[in-house]
Amino acid sequence: MPEPHLDRRLFLKGTAVTGAALALGATAVPAASAIPAASAAPGGFPDYTYVRTLLTPSRLAYNPTGEIIFPTVRGVYDRLPASGRLGRYYLYYAPHDAPGGICLAYGDSLEGPFTEYPHNPIVSNKWAPHYSVSHVSSPHVMWNADAKEMWLYFHGENTTTRLARSKDGVNFTYDKVVLTTSMLPSGTTETSYARVFRHDLPSRGARYVMVFMINNTTNHRDIGWGWSADGRTWAFDQRPLVRHTDVGAVNVGGPHLLHRDGSTYVVYNKDKESGGDLMITEVGDDFSLRRHLGVFYDSRGSAPENGRAAAPSFGTDGGVPYMVYEAGERLAGSIAMARG
Repeated sequence: MPEPHLDRRLFLKGTAVTGAALALGATAVPAASAIPAASAAPGGFPDYTYVRTLLTPSRLAYNPTGEIIFPTVRGVYDRLPASGRLGRYYLYYAPHDAPGGICLAYGDSLEGPFTEYPHNPIVSNKWAPHYSVSHVSSPHVMWNADAKEMWLYFHGENTTTRLARSKDGVNFTYDKVVLTTSMLPSGTTETSYARVFRHDLPSRGARYVMVFMINNTTNHRDIGWGWSADGRTWAFDQRPLVRHTDVGAVNVGGPHLLHRDGSTYVVYNKDKESGGDLMITEVGDDFSLRRHLGVFYDSRGSAPENGRAAAPSFGTDGGVPYMVYEAGERLAGSIAMARG
């Protein structure tokens, strides 16, 4: 799904919202004109303002642990045949704790409502003969234009990131392991929460970039990155892309890549104890920069964020930019939507 590239003046034009109740976890929806416009966020990105909750665990049929995390939203209206698709947008998410399970909801607008797929999970923690693990989680789905497939990257256990592929975004075929702790320096204990993007790095012969979370024996989480020619076989920088100390945090995670005005940025979250905000660092199109630009999105102290926003996913609908993200305490929150 394309990332926001439009002029901010277009973002902030008043767009009437009908205020229809959401199927899952609804809150009242203010008119666009009632949402205050602030100055541009770092990097010239729009300022996002919370609008509503899209998914609440207690209102889901598949709810093994009472928590959900790591949303990824993708437009499929121009990628999947109309006769087979469930809606214009697919929203992937998962519980984290065992058994986890990759889940799907679908809708016709990024404003919602989103309807839970009735046969969740679409990927479980046991997939013979490929794996049997305590949990699977953190779904990131990328449209692979070369293969004309939806490629799902997900973790299980926290040491291992895997790839599955689908023609319809619902039924997936297992492919392979793409990242493990053994591919990073000795002492690495977690490599998870990966997102993959189409991004050319000619000097490395790469067409895809992965950003993910790293943990090690110090138990402080950083952001790592890697590159690939085909999205399946990867090389990884042995040094963090963003260290937790770079932004005064105990942990950072949930990274997402954005591109704007000829440069590339990574957006990621701090732990709640360190502020719980989304931060932004400019890395440049060749990933040679490390310009830490500060707060991208300031989490609110009120519900549903309660001082923590995390794991953002971005898209546009009718020329309006949206951010879908975790809102609230880790493993005790919901999936929310903000509008730019």
